Amino acid sequence: MPDNNGDADSRGGLFQAIRKMLGVEDGERSLRAQIEEQIDASADAEDNPEPSSSGPLDDFSPVERQMLKNLLHFSEHDADDVAVPRGEIVAVSADQSWDEVVATFAEHGHSRLPVYRDTLDEIIGMVLAKDLFPFLATQSEPPNDWTVLMRQPLFVPQARGALDVLADMRGHRTHLAIVVDEYSGTDGIITIEDLVEEIVGEIEDEHDDEPEESFREVGDGIWEADARCELEDIAKAIDPRLAEVEEAVDTLGGLAFVLAEQVPQPGAILKHDSGWTIEVLEGNERRVERVRLHPPEADTPDEEDV
Repeated sequence: MPDNNGDADSRGGLFQAIRKMLGVEDGERSLRAQIEEQIDASADAEDNPEPSSSGPLDDFSPVERQMLKNLLHFSEHDADDVAVPRGEIVAVSADQSWDEVVATFAEHGHSRLPVYRDTLDEIIGMVLAKDLFPFLATQSEPPNDWTVLMRQPLFVPQARGALDVLADMRGHRTHLAIVVDEYSGTDGIITIEDLVEEIVGEIEDEHDDEPEESFREVGDGIWEADARCELEDIAKAIDPRLAEVEEAVDTLGGLAFVLAEQVPQPGAILKHDSGWTIEVLEGNERRVERVRLHPPEADTPDEEDV
């Protein structure tokens, strides 16, 4: 009869071997926390070397150490954390023409696009650039209804773990997942690249624009920013109140969407509770691309205080 404890014993032996290799001890702290401590200690030793100091991770490069730390925390993220937010989704409508679909691929350089009917909350499939390419390469007549080329994406809830989403994608052999909220509405999308970037960092390819400053002050307390800027970064650099929002949004574009209760168009002026004003500079019917932040008006002092 097989020993049901075999797998557990094997895992326990592996963890003990890792502990021994890294010089960590059993205790209340998790192995994860102790490994991260060793990574940080190794980085500190590199910045402030001492002749007698050496550690088990000293032969790791800074990039490798950062990847290890990202990997340690990868399982703490859920689908909502890693998804491209709804306001930044590039998708095509099932009612669009073949030429419009081809033009959307050409404009954005994506390899696959979600297909929706009426609204983004009704995603019915996805279309792959490689399925369109044979018609374009041979200049043959495309199908009268191009949606026959659609494939089925994954649908995952917001709370599903990022590691589980990765396993789902591998199991279904698909590279696109639609993140749905509690009302089955579309909250965002996840690609394999999004998941890999959580571990290795940002991946730039030939289709990505040259990076520009995410946000910069242009004078008189006014800032211009890419709508993809994280609210956490904006809070640290500009004003922590800008990150105070009840809804689950992470970017300036998402904040603009929440304030407008729709995708705001260029020229829209949105008031934030903090007194800051968000002016939409660039965007389209699907997403906000760049904004300008105007500071709150200074309170006018009373005469008796002057």
